[in-house]
This record gives sequence, structure tokens and C-alpha cells, in this order.
Amino acid sequence: MRARWPLVALAVTAAVLLAGLGVWQVERRAWKLALIARVEARLAAPPVAAPGTASADDAYTRVRATGRWVPCPPVYVQAVTDLGPGFWIVAPLATGRATILVNRGFVPAGMRVPAATGPAAVTGLLRVSEPGGAFLRRNDPAADRWFSRDVAAIAAARRLGAVAPYFIDADARTSPAWPRGGLTVVRFRNSHLVYALTWFALSAMTAWFAWRLARMGRLARMERVARG
Repeated sequence: MRARWPLVALAVTAAVLLAGLGVWQVERRAWKLALIARVEARLAAPPVAAPGTASADDAYTRVRATGRWVPCPPVYVQAVTDLGPGFWIVAPLATGRATILVNRGFVPAGMRVPAATGPAAVTGLLRVSEPGGAFLRRNDPAADRWFSRDVAAIAAARRLGAVAPYFIDADARTSPAWPRGGLTVVRFRNSHLVYALTWFALSAMTAWFAWRLARMGRLARMERVARG
């Protein structure tokens, strides 16, 4: 009968750990809800002047920038949108503060657009760089093949020198035709409550198992005493 007690101790430890994972998911849910609230507030706010630098905390801020397009071939970044498969068209905009990469918008597969020239006024969303590439697909700057909007790599491939460490997703007012702007999807997955309930349920089941083992041990001991 003593062999049950290590199992009881193990089950109790597992129940505590599972409950801790549930608490962690509750905390993650609170963090995610706060993030969603911040982003929604940014999306509803009027655009501000595009900064010279930014961090991940500034993502999805509505910004505006004026300047001139830097003459160079546009970068075609593979994309899939509600309009189907195609490419994001990325081009550099020289402003008085910095050179900023701008995602001018989307074009369907097979479409080619001329390089942007002359002065421009851009409004859109500040987005953080997407280094490396996409899942299982690495950017290939030498072949001019792009799967993500990697600011540093694009700047190096186009020999732009120093650029702002972010890019701007142009909105539909900036580019209503082709490339088509305003297709940014802002969606945050929030399944933390489901995960939390799952961990708490597993914790409760494990605790019940520990209680059953302990109760069986006590009953067995009582029977031995009664027979004794």
C-alpha cells in the first residue's frame, strides 16, 4: 500500500503545475486584451508624423510621411490577400527625417508596375520589419526573391544606406488603384481563455486522482487495523 503515496505526491505536484499553467494563460489573456485595446486605439487615432525610428511597441500606429520616391526598381514581396495571390510592392521614400520603406500596396500575380517617381504623401500603418522570410521560405536577395518585408535586407539589396527600422503599409487613400493599398489585416489570435480552462480542468482531474489514491490508501489502512 505504501507504493501509492509516491503516486499521490506525483499527482499533487502535477496538479499544482497544471494549475500554474492555467494561471499563466490567464495572465497572457490579460496581456493580449491590453494589446488589442492599444492597437484599436491607435487605429482610431489620427495619423502622426512618421518617426525616424520606432520599436515593436509602436506597431500599427497611423503615420503620415511626405518626401520623394527614391529612383530604384520596386521590390516584389509574395503575398496572399482577400484579392488572391500576388505581391506587395515596396519602395523607398526619402523624407526630411529618414528614408522609409513603403509598402505601396498589392498587385495580382503577373502584374508589373513602374517604379514610383516624384514627390509623394503617404499615410498608413507603421509596421515592424519582418526579417528572414516566411515559414519554410527564406528571402533570396541575390535572386531578388522576397517572402517578407525585411527592411534591413531590402535596404542592403537596393543599396539605400541607412533607413528607418520599420516600413509603412500605405492605406487605400494613398493608393486606391494598383498597387492597392489598405489591405492590412489587423487580427490577434486570443485563445488564452480556452487554454486556461483546459489546464485548470487537467489540474482538477489530476487532483481528483490524487485524492482517490489517498482515500484508497486510508481505507486499506483502516481495513488492516479492523482486521488487526
